[in-house]
Amino acid sequence: MAKIQTPQPVRGTQDIFGEDQERFSHVVETFERVRRLFGFKGVEMPVFEPTAVFARSLGETTDVVSKEMYSFEDRGGDSLTLRPEFTAGICRAFLSNGWQQHVPLKLSAHGPLFRYERPQKGRYRQFHQLDAEIIGAGEAAADVELLCFADQLLKELGIDDGVTLQLNTLGDAESRDAWRDALVEHFQAHRTELSEDSQDRLERNPLRILDSKERQDRPIADAAPDIDAYLSTEAKEFFAQVTEGIDACGVAWTRNSRLVRGLDYYRHTAFEFVTDRLGAQGTVLAGGRYDGLMESLGGPHTPAVGWAAGIERLGMLLDEPEKCGPDAIFVPLGDGCEAAAMKLMGELRRSGISCEMAYKGNMKKRMQKANAAGASYVVIIGENELANSVAAVKNLVTGDQREIVLSGLVEALTA
Repeated sequence: MAKIQTPQPVRGTQDIFGEDQERFSHVVETFERVRRLFGFKGVEMPVFEPTAVFARSLGETTDVVSKEMYSFEDRGGDSLTLRPEFTAGICRAFLSNGWQQHVPLKLSAHGPLFRYERPQKGRYRQFHQLDAEIIGAGEAAADVELLCFADQLLKELGIDDGVTLQLNTLGDAESRDAWRDALVEHFQAHRTELSEDSQDRLERNPLRILDSKERQDRPIADAAPDIDAYLSTEAKEFFAQVTEGIDACGVAWTRNSRLVRGLDYYRHTAFEFVTDRLGAQGTVLAGGRYDGLMESLGGPHTPAVGWAAGIERLGMLLDEPEKCGPDAIFVPLGDGCEAAAMKLMGELRRSGISCEMAYKGNMKKRMQKANAAGASYVVIIGENELANSVAAVKNLVTGDQREIVLSGLVEALTA
């Protein structure tokens, strides 16, 4: 009989376990706690959407749509796509569910996303993100609140050291169009010197040339005109309100006039929290204002701003998590003792005390398991203890052991 080959995970996916899972959970739990402090409501959307949702929002010519999306035709002949990001799906949900009545609406989400790209450290084909959006608020105060939310999240995770907020303005539609025309003129004058990718971007998405990583593009991109020369009075005032707001909140930032978002529906604020602790400088959280996105999905003009952060990347920046074992491990010895231990464990768990059972092996091996698990106490119940309605409780930190009446076990373990 042929040996059955052990199945392997799909390339670019991961099985999250042990310390990695502890880091992952800590990021999500901290996000959930902080988003409640800021009054953001949680939202859950489908993992897949009609392909048009992402094609319209991300742009048919972007790399995500043309090269990286997991799209497929279902049995009904409809084209569906596994979500490559959260924002488009949230906007679709906002429009299709009639959530306009709730604006300004502060929403948060987290979960898996999918992109077909080359796997590398901290980057997977199925990856996970946190997401926060404020929909229906055109005021600079919404941008400030989102930036404060992000800043507090990083601080409460303890990873803000070495992370820098880079901030820019893309101006209003008038400012952006004028700047875009000036950039096209500049890059056209150097077209033959640009990389092949940047020559292609010049036709489709010229702003993206500014953040090109190709060595031959950098001198040309660095010499390109800044947006400041093209900002309208209104755009300057909006950016001033954002910077004054985050200054008042104590959020440190630096200006990066080369920070861009390529798609036309982005307006005003663009930002990234970047770190050099993951090797090459990497972005751990990024976002911006997208006042024109709802129209691209067929909805009315609805200003919005949001950000997203990779859970895996945030987890990699965390200090090594503390090993947290159960409060107690039960060791039943003899007839009827296991059932009694199960009953007591149920009572303890309902009182908020974590416990497990060591039900295999001799006494020495069971005690070794308790020590290896990092338990605080071992609760031993033998036939004699059961007959006298007591348990032998050993404190694994001090080594002390004493008999405790079963009815007083909860109080003894929480003292």
